[in-house]
Amino acid sequence: METSAKLRFVRLSPRRARLVGDAIRGKSVKEAMTILDSIDNKPSFVIKKVLNSAIANASNKEGMDTDSLYISKLYIDEGPMWKRYMPRAMGRATLIRKKTSHINIVLSDGYKPKRKKVTKKDKTRKTTENSKKKN
Repeated sequence: METSAKLRFVRLSPRRARLVGDAIRGKSVKEAMTILDSIDNKPSFVIKKVLNSAIANASNKEGMDTDSLYISKLYIDEGPMWKRYMPRAMGRATLIRKKTSHINIVLSDGYKPKRKKVTKKDKTRKTTENSKKKN
């Protein structure tokens, strides 16, 4: 089973956040928390809050065991840029881009529901049904 947590529009550069995200992707939750505690910068603090939220979602909503959780997906996307202007010499102005990020964490316990096997009969049945609908 999987559960997730999102943090959107956080005032943080995605490039800085991805450095921390790459360090914990695929790790167990306990190991990720120790890594985040050892890194001392703003992205690690923000990602730790999202990770705690994902753990709470897993235990409260899904009833999953928090000891067996690991980070199956972690992606950090760019959000909208805030544009500001700074006055410069001789009446000019330069653009300042303040970047934002969207942080998504998906936790999994390793359990995957079994898929129904598709036989050749099912495949041919589907293709013939689709061709009949087109005509």
